[in-house]
Amino acid sequence: MDFLTGSDDDDEGPRRRSRGSSNRGGRRGGRRRRRRRNRGGFLAPMLALIILVGVVGGAGYYGYTWLRDVMVADDFTGPGAGEIVVEIKPGQTATEVAQTLEQQGVVASARAFTDAIGAAGKSGSLQPGEYKMRKRMSAALAVGLLDHTKRLREHVVIPEGKRATQIIDILVKETGKSKSAFEKAAKDAEALGLPAAAKGKAEGYLFPAAYEGTDRMAPAEILGDMVERFEETAAEMDLESRAEKLGYTVHEILTIASIVQAESGSKSDMGKVARVVYNRLGIKMKLQMDSTVMYALNKYDVAATYDEIEVKSPYNTYANPGLPPGPIASPGADAIEAALNPTPGRWLFFVTTDLKNRITKFTDNVAEFERFKAEFNRNRGNN
Repeated sequence: MDFLTGSDDDDEGPRRRSRGSSNRGGRRGGRRRRRRRNRGGFLAPMLALIILVGVVGGAGYYGYTWLRDVMVADDFTGPGAGEIVVEIKPGQTATEVAQTLEQQGVVASARAFTDAIGAAGKSGSLQPGEYKMRKRMSAALAVGLLDHTKRLREHVVIPEGKRATQIIDILVKETGKSKSAFEKAAKDAEALGLPAAAKGKAEGYLFPAAYEGTDRMAPAEILGDMVERFEETAAEMDLESRAEKLGYTVHEILTIASIVQAESGSKSDMGKVARVVYNRLGIKMKLQMDSTVMYALNKYDVAATYDEIEVKSPYNTYANPGLPPGPIASPGADAIEAALNPTPGRWLFFVTTDLKNRITKFTDNVAEFERFKAEFNRNRGNN
């Protein structure tokens, strides 16, 4: 008691001790209280962390499951069923094609297709065309059916020297479309893109070549492609400027080329046949080409009879001077080139004396020309 109250001699001492005792006791009590508080403060965060980990762990599992379901695109299994024709248009990307396939029920989702074509490394290899596919098929199998080698195509070969009527017959046979539809389309100069010089006639402007199309193409579209091919060839050959240098129009050169194509036994003869045409035109001599008479009569033969050369037609070059009104067939590039660049020579006559072996003889002498004709008749069996 005395120690605590400070009843001894020094008044100051007890006050200092009392302050000191009080401070020591306060520090001890404070430490004890802080330790109690720290224990409670440590456990609470730990408990919260455990709860948080549990929540995050649960959310992580369900989140993973959700992400997995999102990342795996809907896809059909198996080869599918039925049949559908899908068109890939020029310039379409793999993503656009995927959307088309999804819309038409070929694949379950556009994403399944883009994933499959990306995995196959073919995203940049899709080619325009029509493809036969099935509905509800797996994306991987759909990628396989869109290989360019499996495009639905119609191959049509138009030989050189065919008339427009013959070309239409070939197209009817190869495409299964009606003859009347092609004939009607052939008269639509604007739809075909025919030049004004053609005067509405497709003859000579349906370029002979190998063509590839689909059964969805209309007759006007098919014939229009042939006219377009002619225009492309004419541009490549610089036809217009070269014709002008010769003093002729493109239409006239094409007419000469069609005669060259019809009259030549072989490619090597084309330049010479062209020279005969120019030489006769140069001296105002009638062309007297049997091929033009056959065209006027809508016949096919190598030699016109005396009766046939009497036909009334502007295409009868026995009766009319100069060139006929237009081409008599579709000449190829070789015949056009021969018309633009004829072989130098003085020939005025030629006769294919041996049709089987395609031997043609040229001369500028009338007597020799008559001998060539006699040789032709013997070889043909007309003595």
